[in-house]
Amino acid sequence: MALFKRDSALDPNVPRTTPRVALAFLLELIQVVAISLAIIIPVRYFLIQPFYVKGASMEPNFFDHEYLIIDELSYRFGQPKRGDIVVFHYPNDPKNYFIKRVVGLPGETVEVANGQVKIYNDKYPNGIVLDEKVYLDDAYTAQTKTETLKSDEYFVLGDNRAASLDSRYFGPVSMSRVVGRVWLRGWPLDRWKVFQTPNFNL
Repeated sequence: MALFKRDSALDPNVPRTTPRVALAFLLELIQVVAISLAIIIPVRYFLIQPFYVKGASMEPNFFDHEYLIIDELSYRFGQPKRGDIVVFHYPNDPKNYFIKRVVGLPGETVEVANGQVKIYNDKYPNGIVLDEKVYLDDAYTAQTKTETLKSDEYFVLGDNRAASLDSRYFGPVSMSRVVGRVWLRGWPLDRWKVFQTPNFNL
């Protein structure tokens, strides 16, 4: 009995790869990559952006190395609200990003004294103590500071008031420095959470 080696070039049952097929595959791959980039790049740079928490200034609500997704779209159509957790460029070194909570809004006067944060605005010209129990177990805020905010400025504080470099030290943050609002925590998985703005009657 004779044995013969099958020649794939002559066997109609063996698929053949031609330069034309390879070129078609390459063009299709380029199209897929181009479409993916057209979707991913705008989302990455104009809608949402990932950040890692560094430091302890927002404990116990945020811990070191947690992975956050920042909503960059909302503030294109509206302004930060009291209680929002925002990421911004540190005023004294814009290359660095900070994460803090908004407590004072444009046009208001914020007074930090006697361990409390007091807000003065049109509704409360004599001032009202900010109730932060919804997100702080210990709402004691050290230091003494009074700041009247301009039309585009926000007073921000870290949730860990005893270990936070914030507006008590570097002053208010202008809207032009704000990157976006913390939308969700994606890591670690057991602390996954979508963040909502607390409801303040101020």
